[in-house]
Amino acid sequence: MIIPDIKVVYYRKISILKGFIITLIIFLFFSGCQAKSVFLKPFPAEGSDRGEVFLYTQPFPQEADRLVFNIKEIFAVKDDGMAIPLSISLAEFKCRDIKRQRLVATGHMPPGHYTGLSFKVRDASLEVEEGVASLLVPDEPVKIDFPFQISAGKPSVISLAFNYIQSIKNRFKFSPSFSIFIPGKPLAGLTGYVTNYASDNLMVFDKKSMQVVGVIATGRGPNGIALDQRLRRAYVALSSDDAIDVIDVTAEEVINRIWLNTGDNPQEPALTPDGRLLLTANSGSNTVSVIDPIGFIELSRINVGNSPNSILIDPAGRRAYVFNTLSNTISVIDIANKSIAATISTEPGPLRGQFNRQGDKLYVIHELSSYLAVINPLSLTVTNRIYVGMGMRVIKLDTKTDMFYMSKKHGSMVEVYDPLSSIPIDYIKTEGDTAYITIDGEENNLYLTIPETKTLMIVNIVSKKIVSKIDAGESPYWVTMMGER
Repeated sequence: MIIPDIKVVYYRKISILKGFIITLIIFLFFSGCQAKSVFLKPFPAEGSDRGEVFLYTQPFPQEADRLVFNIKEIFAVKDDGMAIPLSISLAEFKCRDIKRQRLVATGHMPPGHYTGLSFKVRDASLEVEEGVASLLVPDEPVKIDFPFQISAGKPSVISLAFNYIQSIKNRFKFSPSFSIFIPGKPLAGLTGYVTNYASDNLMVFDKKSMQVVGVIATGRGPNGIALDQRLRRAYVALSSDDAIDVIDVTAEEVINRIWLNTGDNPQEPALTPDGRLLLTANSGSNTVSVIDPIGFIELSRINVGNSPNSILIDPAGRRAYVFNTLSNTISVIDIANKSIAATISTEPGPLRGQFNRQGDKLYVIHELSSYLAVINPLSLTVTNRIYVGMGMRVIKLDTKTDMFYMSKKHGSMVEVYDPLSSIPIDYIKTEGDTAYITIDGEENNLYLTIPETKTLMIVNIVSKKIVSKIDAGESPYWVTMMGER
């Protein structure tokens, strides 16, 4: 037997290792010099080995107003008999109060075929002439048959419709009865979208019915959305993944992911009016990425001020205004040349801005100033300062009337400002901080995301009254929709 020389083997291994390291360095060098690309379709969602279900109930019928019941447990039942527990969001059913769609339960579960849902009732009572009567409830969970499929990495929405007559048996027994169905998709022009930052998903709702009809899994920390209504695409900034998810909103799926640099922490994207360029404010690297949204590549990046929070593109699509919160400046970008055209000094903490309908006034709110700045976009000078109070967080201007809506941090209301007098003329109570506001131009409604209550609030612009609420996910942040103005 020939025994190999130990030194020879050692030096051969060292030589192979050196060759591998040199090859790796060359590969990384040249790959770093190229424009960034993305994974091609299909793109697996985060945690794609499991599925997810969202269980919503329809408004309860008036005949059930006297009924109150509590659910202790809800299970999804697999075809092999395994019961998967769901996380309950709504345990107490005061039926007279459930006059809109409500989120009942959610859960991550193995993909596969399921045969139905089971409900374990804690207690139930019914108002009668003599007072409140306790009802007998089943000792075992009540199974309701409904075959459905859970796919890996793809959330499913299931709707419940309560059957009052079938739930009350012999006038003193209660056994919950629901009709179960999968909600249909609305017309493309009637859809809206909400990012749930802490749930890592995008909620799809129907503007007409004001109900959730779908959920799209995204990457981590979805923040702002840029919606291309012509191509039916949504570009979602993933602050925790340093990336942009590209979503086909018709198919309700992520079709691509555009990777940025590690630590970019993208916040709020903006799309040029022609849809050819996508810009993102990267608060972690003090840059703006200029992206080709069709080719899914980052074309260039521009250094701006400290902690850019948001981007506003002018109506002509020539300039982008970047609000640098920590450097107290606005970087004005020449979009065609992909370069800084000017820098405007502001009051402390500029957060967001809005143009009036003529495009000759830019209103800017500040986190650490009590004044709203009015900037002339031609001369790039501040022409007016309006006292609005400290801590403004959100601004939305109605381009139909030039009324603007603003909300403070810890304010629990939205103030309505008249453009002529520049004073608040009305207000809307919100039951919590408002993260973002937009306007549905078709239905003439305001849409407000309220993270504290995990809801999307819908308010009529004329009456200032709440039209409806929609239960969202954890930390809802941004809302956009077809027909938005």
